[in-house]
Amino acid sequence: MSDVRKLTVAALTRVEGEGALRVRVVDGKVEIAEFNIYEPPRFFERLVKGREIREVPDIVARICGICPVAYQMSACHALEKALGIRVTPEIDALRRLLYCGEWLQSHALHMHLLDAPDFLGCESGFTMPPEHAPFLERGLRMKTIGNQLISVIGGRAVHPINVTVGGFYKAPSGADVRGMLPDLEWGLAAAEATVAQVSRFEFPQFSAPHEYVSLHADDDACREYPMNHGRVVAVAGGHTTLDIPVADYATHFVERQVPQSTALHCLIEPGSRPYCCGPLARMATSRHQLPPRAAAAAAACGIDWPTDNPFHGIVARGIELVAAFEEAVRLARGYRQELSVPRVEYRPQPGAGCHATEAPRGLLYHRYRIGDDGLIAEAVIVPPTSQSQARVEEDLKAYLPTVLDRDDAEATRRCEHLIRTYDPCISCATHFLRIERHSPGRPS
Repeated sequence: MSDVRKLTVAALTRVEGEGALRVRVVDGKVEIAEFNIYEPPRFFERLVKGREIREVPDIVARICGICPVAYQMSACHALEKALGIRVTPEIDALRRLLYCGEWLQSHALHMHLLDAPDFLGCESGFTMPPEHAPFLERGLRMKTIGNQLISVIGGRAVHPINVTVGGFYKAPSGADVRGMLPDLEWGLAAAEATVAQVSRFEFPQFSAPHEYVSLHADDDACREYPMNHGRVVAVAGGHTTLDIPVADYATHFVERQVPQSTALHCLIEPGSRPYCCGPLARMATSRHQLPPRAAAAAAACGIDWPTDNPFHGIVARGIELVAAFEEAVRLARGYRQELSVPRVEYRPQPGAGCHATEAPRGLLYHRYRIGDDGLIAEAVIVPPTSQSQARVEEDLKAYLPTVLDRDDAEATRRCEHLIRTYDPCISCATHFLRIERHSPGRPS
């Protein structure tokens, strides 16, 4: 008679969205480890079909309240390629500064309110004991600074309204941008302190071979830590397994529907290989491009990069928090006056274009086709969470044997923490977990 154990995480806590976990273990062997996303699909690719080009950045921003800038940036770049236009270097720099704001608020949120409580033994960020109050307050202030930066450039902190194909509707005031410098400089020092603190967390001793995918910007056109530009690069075991222009993305990556999720799984071909996006991936492909203070934080944190321990993600986010503040300080200082030409004008015309940028959670791919009528005829959007979802399930399968000797509550908590360290973006949910143990012979 087989010994069957079933673990069920009914609703993940401290993630953006509605997700669950289903595990079946038979005689100590993991047979099923599924990361279920059951939130209803919203069909944004269909929503933009038939709409005017100018409408797309505002529509796709509504996909996510945490990373709307990422969706706007990927869409704008892809549509500009379809239209055959190039923005000025000044517009491009302002876009990077706006994107820094999104990395700041997203990384600060995840590190301090969503991920750190697991390492500190707390139910949530708001139940942290008083000795952790300075850590939480510092994180909340860094998040606020990121939101303020988005508001100054984008017109408001959530779902910015100043972003358009070709640039910006209105150039932000030079005084307003430079007025952010005191907060940004404070945030840079605060982020360095945060990296030093989270580096001392006790990490589970777990490692699994990963293939990491991110943009990599290292050519004559652009040499910078990836955000808005770069080629799609994959690395595994210290070796480059893929290096392609974004235009070839659809040739090497395939989306598949799986029964346990309303989000598609994205895999690398050949071999249908799962992969990881996000901070750990960017650290694996591009850590040598970190700005100086972020590079120093990475060298001093005690982790040998790249790492195959997903729980180190909180440190990677902290290093990127330093990098985003460092870049924001540099770009804000360089914004001396309002842009004389905040956007490049265009005429609607048929064409097709694709682009990928680096959202806080990883690679975000958009492809659009404009019809003869100048309206959107087709759209494809591949978000980071669907790209990392298969990798999460593989990690669960490898990690579960190390926690099955724990009691129900602890085994459940550790499974949830593994999923949460990826910062899956499925929209906010705050519920509870349930674990069920089936005795031998009991139907599963």
